[in-house]
Amino acid sequence: MNQVLLNDPDASDWARPEVTPTQRRTDVIGAIALFLGAILSMALYRISGYMKDPAPDWLSLVVVAGTMLPLAFRRRWPMPILIVVAAGCIVMWTISVPEPLFSNIALFMALYTVGAWSSRRNLALYVRAIVIVVCLGWLVVSMFRMATGDTLTDADEALGIKAGAIMSPFVAYALIQLLTNLLYFGGAYYFGNHAYEAARERARAEISAHEQLLQRGVIAQQAVTIERLRIARELHDAVAHHVSVMGVQAGAARAVLDSNPEAAKAALSIVENGSRNAIEELHGLLGALRAPEQPGVLEDEQNAEINSAYASLGVSSIPILVDQAVASGMPASFAVVGKPRELSPVTSLNLYRITQESLTNARKHGGPHISATVRLRYLDDAVEVEISNTSRSTKAAGQRAGRRASQLNQLGAGLGILGMRERVATDGGELHTSVPERGGFVVRARIPLTNTTTS
Repeated sequence: MNQVLLNDPDASDWARPEVTPTQRRTDVIGAIALFLGAILSMALYRISGYMKDPAPDWLSLVVVAGTMLPLAFRRRWPMPILIVVAAGCIVMWTISVPEPLFSNIALFMALYTVGAWSSRRNLALYVRAIVIVVCLGWLVVSMFRMATGDTLTDADEALGIKAGAIMSPFVAYALIQLLTNLLYFGGAYYFGNHAYEAARERARAEISAHEQLLQRGVIAQQAVTIERLRIARELHDAVAHHVSVMGVQAGAARAVLDSNPEAAKAALSIVENGSRNAIEELHGLLGALRAPEQPGVLEDEQNAEINSAYASLGVSSIPILVDQAVASGMPASFAVVGKPRELSPVTSLNLYRITQESLTNARKHGGPHISATVRLRYLDDAVEVEISNTSRSTKAAGQRAGRRASQLNQLGAGLGILGMRERVATDGGELHTSVPERGGFVVRARIPLTNTTTS
């Protein structure tokens, strides 16, 4: 396959792959079979009296061997073998070797092989053209000699071909010979070129199949990467939210441990519940991350486990997030605007995570007097979730807190506002963030309903 890739079939210098050992053995066997067939043919033609004065047996045998046996190397050295075979055929015809059958087959094979295997296409064209012209020229000369009565054989006379009969039987005979040889040489030329182009097409098909195999591997690896990035994003959102709540409640419990043990107990209860929820959410994700690398995408069972683990997380769970924010000491409210629609699981989860991330950031960066409002809007063509936080401190302090939250999220290596944008982009939506004049910070995610409703 590497050889195919390095040998571009569309390049001008493309060459067929090297001759295989099997093809070499086939050529050797074919050359020997032609040689043996030529000997038998020569013997039969001698018995039939095909020629008046045939060449001696030993000379005929030497010339036939020199014409047939070189075909054992025809695919390794196509053009030199063609020249040798063509020269041998002309010698056979000139010295009257009584073997016209297998010599023509040998010449056809040599011409065909140059067209089918020679990588130097221009030179192959010239060599074949020269051989064809020379052979046809020899045929014309031979016809002329026959016309003058110099080389008529007993077989020719038996056919009624007479010397000097230029306008009758000889003309027909000469035309038949010319037509036969034109078809013969033309066929060898055409089929040789056709075999070469067929080999080029096979090489193109092999490269295309190899590229498709590589592309499938790249796509599969990208699918694994995308899935693991999704899991990493889910890990970030889950850990950031639960750990933030646990940290705030642990701090509150420590502050009132001596003065108000009941409040400290309630805060620690929230910490306990938060840790339990975090462990449950992380269990499915970590199981997928611990899975061994596969050459393709993650296993369907792993995806099913992940999806089932988050089937209950969606817009219906947003009120729970608001309640958790209130329990942690941050005043928050939730409102639904419009008629609720059924959303796809992915969209519902993304809106839930965006709300979770925004409330977590508000607690972390909004200051001690922060409050939040969550609105879920079902519009005619879209669904929106808006999380706004405002500070009960001074306007300047609120603006500083909002700008600080924006900076921290944008520096979050894709896990803050950038992570929210990625979630919204998967559904073809948009994310808008702003710092109002009154202070605080606003996050608004808008997703078209055509991309979110389930069928």
